[in-house]
Amino acid sequence: MIEDFERLYGTRRGVRVYRAPGRVNLIGEHTDYNLGFVLPIAVELACFVAAAPSGGSSLRVFSEDHQEAREWLAGDIGGVSPAGHWSDYVAGVARELVRVGFSIPPQNLLIRSSVPEGAGLSSSAALEVACALALLAGRHLEPLELARLCRRAEVEFVGTPCGIMDQYVAVFGRRQAAIRIDCRSLEHEAVPLPAGSEFLAVNSMVKHTLAHSAYKQRTEECAAAVEWLQREFPEIESLRDISPETLAAVADRMPPVIARRARHVVTENERVSRFVAACCKGDLQAMGELLVASHRSLANDYEVSCAELNFLADAALTMDGVLGARLTGGGFGGSVVCMMLPEAARRFRERMIASYEKQFGLTPAIYDCRPSAGAGEIEAAL
Repeated sequence: MIEDFERLYGTRRGVRVYRAPGRVNLIGEHTDYNLGFVLPIAVELACFVAAAPSGGSSLRVFSEDHQEAREWLAGDIGGVSPAGHWSDYVAGVARELVRVGFSIPPQNLLIRSSVPEGAGLSSSAALEVACALALLAGRHLEPLELARLCRRAEVEFVGTPCGIMDQYVAVFGRRQAAIRIDCRSLEHEAVPLPAGSEFLAVNSMVKHTLAHSAYKQRTEECAAAVEWLQREFPEIESLRDISPETLAAVADRMPPVIARRARHVVTENERVSRFVAACCKGDLQAMGELLVASHRSLANDYEVSCAELNFLADAALTMDGVLGARLTGGGFGGSVVCMMLPEAARRFRERMIASYEKQFGLTPAIYDCRPSAGAGEIEAAL
């Protein structure tokens, strides 16, 4: 990557390379922006940014994936506006850094990512965090503040009303463990995954245009559910404060759609707790059953699945050694995460590719989901 940087910008002097991982959320979907619980892993797929000071006055960025360059005057980056372009993730992070007191010096950046876009594996958060580290250029920002800053860039600049899970796990990811995040307190704990389990993500290779608008609509529906529930329970602040039993007692008086949205979030928070407990006991069967229940809830109550994701999840469960499967990410395309016995993985790949190709005429990409470390600088011996 340093060699490619030199070919692009004419020098390798002062080049530093930063990495931030993508993620697979094992369970706890659409709970983060409801201040609930999630259980993601950082994965080995990652975004890399090579950066070095430039001799001019500009912040220049080149994306290998898009084969495009963008340039801003470094001194003006704090006042830029969104352009509806991939570079908004870079500009948004730069603007947020300026807002918290960091200057953005003239720099050249080269971006390379192995996290597929639109796959539900959080390519955007990986890009944001890697670019933030590159723009900081060794200056210190507390890890939690780094995650918060990158989320603000996505919410306030890019315009996606996301929770903090993706940026958080990109920063705090752990090798050999998932992390259970409390999205209210922003505390986390490592949850080692039991031996004898393996996770693969299957990319449907589709992302329906409904995804962005429906995501925004779901956040609004959850807010409406909280407003309704506060009439009966004034003390609650979010859906995280309601138990499944309490919700069931009042659900028939709620508007049907927001009752279903609330039921998904409330039961999904409980599934995260039960999944963590099953991990600690090494109860693979219970873990798999919770994944299946999560997918059913996402498809029926939250209505963020689609034909391709349902097919992948259902097909996976027919295969020997598969213990559970569910969509991961925002939905309406992207990926499913499948839990299986290690010896089942090779045969699973062959059968899933053949089955999906026959049904949809598309070849799904399949990724190993091994827990990876969080973001940081890569030390290069030059």
